[in-house]
Amino acid sequence: MLRLIAVYAVFASFAFAPVAPAAAQGLPAGADPQNTLVIDSTQGRIVVRLRNDIAPGHAARLKQLAREKFYDGVPFHRVIPGFMAQTGDGQNGNGTGGSKYPDLKAEFSQVPFKRGIVGMARKGGSNDSANSQFFIMYADGAFLNGQYTVIGEVMSGMDVVDKLKKGEPVPEPDRMVTVRVAADVK
Repeated sequence: MLRLIAVYAVFASFAFAPVAPAAAQGLPAGADPQNTLVIDSTQGRIVVRLRNDIAPGHAARLKQLAREKFYDGVPFHRVIPGFMAQTGDGQNGNGTGGSKYPDLKAEFSQVPFKRGIVGMARKGGSNDSANSQFFIMYADGAFLNGQYTVIGEVMSGMDVVDKLKKGEPVPEPDRMVTVRVAADVK
């Protein structure tokens, strides 16, 4: 009888143990669901850790736009082999637009631009003109250090980024099908 009670106790501890949400279960180790973007693209999934510790304004903007579904269906309009893949123009889809919100002040850091780093694109010569567009680095880009805001880093899915159709502009570009804050994924 004691053996049966012990087996039941073990079973019950597993049956009633808290289970992480499905989204959290699919995230890379160390991911903070509140500061992670899940980008489902036409080529597969890209998971980005947002760096709200170094660029809080930019991180808040990307999360806001993701929650508004601004990025859904937006193309990777500029993809340059050996350099970067750019997206985030939910207004025009071609790199000339932004969101309805004001441009952001630069939040430069000491984090270097290297493969997998996500940076904010900006307009012309103004450091304070980032809005909604961002890019993912294919390789080191030290010449961007101190010139663009680092907003995050790809935690998983660089193989997906590598598969994106290339071009400037990209004919029949790959797209971000959905972009969600991981904590919001059901």
